[in-house]
Amino acid sequence: MSNKVKKNALRAGTVTAGTALMMLLSSPAFALTRDDGDDPGSGLSVAQTLGLYVGLPVLLFLVISGLVVAAEKTGKKDN
Repeated sequence: MSNKVKKNALRAGTVTAGTALMMLLSSPAFALTRDDGDDPGSGLSVAQTLGLYVGLPVLLFLVISGLVVAAEKTGKKDN
């Protein structure tokens, strides 16, 4: 392996390790103190969370799929 390739590999590894370290150190788990103006609301229940992040996307997918199928059926011409 040439010296230039080794140098580039070392540089890439250093940048990757530095980025990973900064991401770990800036984790929300370290945010123990509240900021001024921080006023969180009440949390979501399990049913609300499932409805928002599972049910709503599935419903939207079904509606969009139904519209596409309906458009395909009405757009076909019999030859």
